[in-house]
Amino acid sequence: MSGIQSHLTIAFPIKSPTDAKALAEELPPLMPDFAKAQDTVGTVHYSRFLVLGDKTLLLLADIDGEEEKLSEDLAKCAGQVFDTIFKHVEDPPPTPVASNSEAFIKWLKHHNIHPIIVYSACGNSSVQEIKACARAAGFTSSCEQHPLLVSLPLKSRLKAFTLEELVLRAAKGKMDKGADSVGTLHFCHFVPLADDHLGFFTVFDGAFDKYIQDFTEQMGPVFDVLFEYVADPPATPVAKNAEAFLKYATTSDLSPIGFYRAYPGLAVQDIKTLLADAKVGTAEVKA
Repeated sequence: MSGIQSHLTIAFPIKSPTDAKALAEELPPLMPDFAKAQDTVGTVHYSRFLVLGDKTLLLLADIDGEEEKLSEDLAKCAGQVFDTIFKHVEDPPPTPVASNSEAFIKWLKHHNIHPIIVYSACGNSSVQEIKACARAAGFTSSCEQHPLLVSLPLKSRLKAFTLEELVLRAAKGKMDKGADSVGTLHFCHFVPLADDHLGFFTVFDGAFDKYIQDFTEQMGPVFDVLFEYVADPPATPVAKNAEAFLKYATTSDLSPIGFYRAYPGLAVQDIKTLLADAKVGTAEVKA
């Protein structure tokens, strides 16, 4: 079903520091074409590439439907982007990708890292539903959408396991409630990464400083527990050390390569209002 949202984290193992540098130079010029391809696919809410040191390139995407269907669509519409990437990746699938879609789909599935917990502000609303509601209402907005990309170093493998099984999953309810209260958070994911790191990836509306301020107020308790397992964390409790948390987030935030938005300018609250109005309108028509 196209309306079921999920998160994709594909880890591309980079062959060498030279290849990591080459990717950082070769990928940005390809991002306009990659954005057009995702518009054509029509099931990607947000995506961004992220180079982690010299070892890994991540593709992060918030999507509708199944991973395999998206992989098939990307092979058709964006094969050249991945052909460029695979020149710098260890044990890549055969290229060109467009002519080897089955191998590409299998490779992506094998290198997909499943998140520990996820948050979505708009539940199972698809890209096309959101865009259709905005078109029908003649609604436009100029709200800025931004990614936050943080790789948190954990203290040990034992604590990484404890973190996943006992802390983050137990904190899911608090995180959902806090994220709803923030009101500007589109998506949020905690993803286990290599070398005992934890990825914290979000997409949010508005100014960074305001987002972090709201974040500390509403989700401070979740991060108070999380930071017990993180190396060199900021001062806690987070809610009483907002400036320290802001400095930590600012310093830790990593720069993406490309940031695709399916519905640029639409804030979380805009989307919720549009979806609610559309639901009321449908109910009135049926009545």
